[in-house]
Amino acid sequence: MPTKDRKLSLAMAAWTSTLLFVVVLGAETRSSESRSGQWRIGGQNLSNTWSRPAEHSLRLRNSKGLSPEWVFRAGGDVSATPAVAAETALIEPRSLIVDQSVPRAQVDVQIIAARRYATFWNTGDEALARAALAPNFIDNTLPPGRPQGLTGPLAASKVMRAAIPDMGCDIEQMIVAGDRVVAHLRFHGHFTGRFKQIQGQGQTINFIATDIYRIARGRIAENWHIEDNLTLQQQLGLVVE
Repeated sequence: MPTKDRKLSLAMAAWTSTLLFVVVLGAETRSSESRSGQWRIGGQNLSNTWSRPAEHSLRLRNSKGLSPEWVFRAGGDVSATPAVAAETALIEPRSLIVDQSVPRAQVDVQIIAARRYATFWNTGDEALARAALAPNFIDNTLPPGRPQGLTGPLAASKVMRAAIPDMGCDIEQMIVAGDRVVAHLRFHGHFTGRFKQIQGQGQTINFIATDIYRIARGRIAENWHIEDNLTLQQQLGLVVE
């Protein structure tokens, strides 16, 4: 082949390779751009492979307003624990005792449910209670006048925070055994609000409670609880010490 023709062929091959590279790169860029509006692992496609790392709009406060984009019907029961952004740090138990015969994955799921519920009492954030409690949640030690189900804890939290606006909750101990979690809680704050007909004068509030949860599919299905109500009533001034 003449030298001139050989140089021309090499130039054409180089130009063709460059053109193919640009076309492929453009296709990949368009593909990336078309997927940039998708959520990471949150759904949006059945493979959970598309992502949007820069998205920051999903928060505990607005997650309850989300609506489904698509529906996938499974062949049987599946876990439906809500996925919420870690906007509020979950409180940690000061002491944790775990039954070593329980699979680690099950233990982790049960601890998260219990920590979410305790953090709800610590912050008053209703999204945490909705994430922690099952839709058919049952309170097996329902106080008089408190509605059954999720509505009960939400109403109780509002009453307590009206009296104790700075109310906090600590997990003193947590025990995990089987499908049960036992949480020994300590509530604290100051009575600066109003409880029934009594106006608080800043009295210190400090009382304990113990909850026993039955966890199913990653959420609290049942609760048995007892509070040191005598100490609380004395601190509120409802009962004379």
